[in-house]
Amino acid sequence: MKYKIGIFLLTFSLLTVSCDPKTLSTILNSGGLSKIDVANGLKEALDKGVSSAVATLAKEGGFYDSVYKILLPSEAQGVVRRLKVIPGFANVEEEVVKRINRAAEDAATKAGPIFVNAIKQITFDDVMNILKGEKNAATQFLRRTTYASLYSEFKPELNTSLNKFGALDYWGTAMNTYNKIPFIDKINPDLADHVTNKALDGLFDLIEKKELGIRTDINQRTSDLLKRVFAQQDGM
Repeated sequence: MKYKIGIFLLTFSLLTVSCDPKTLSTILNSGGLSKIDVANGLKEALDKGVSSAVATLAKEGGFYDSVYKILLPSEAQGVVRRLKVIPGFANVEEEVVKRINRAAEDAATKAGPIFVNAIKQITFDDVMNILKGEKNAATQFLRRTTYASLYSEFKPELNTSLNKFGALDYWGTAMNTYNKIPFIDKINPDLADHVTNKALDGLFDLIEKKELGIRTDINQRTSDLLKRVFAQQDGM
């Protein structure tokens, strides 16, 4: 018994000598995983979430025929109600909604590299708290720290797709017609801003669902790193 205790103390002493206190604490608290391992595991989970989200939303009907269907902004509802009685605009709402969703589906493909690049730039302040936090902690961290930059990079791509499907021209014509109606307050909702935010909301929601899957279903941990990293939270 004394022999075993001696071996344990010797081993612990060697660890203490060879590792600085910060490194030793990291190893002991993360089951042999370094903070870099955990960070890379979280980034891989987010990468997989992005791939899954883009694959789902970039296909035809990905937005339009799903719970992520993008509707017109609330301030535009009064516009379409008035326009429906004007010849040529009876189906204005349906037509605009169809075009903006097709544009969002087209732009979703271009969102993938933008998201992946943002994930590469992430520096996790406390990877163990994120790993052992809420089931959507990594996605929420991504959203909180990168949304502004993602928006600024994605909006031009979305704008290109809106033009590709004639959504902005059609909406511009509708708004010009509406603003000529006597005794109404002239408005001009920013359609590109609205669609960009809604498209990003859909992408983040699906990334969050993928993170939840990886956290709760070991079969979705398709790499050795994912298995090792997320095994840490299973015992919580």
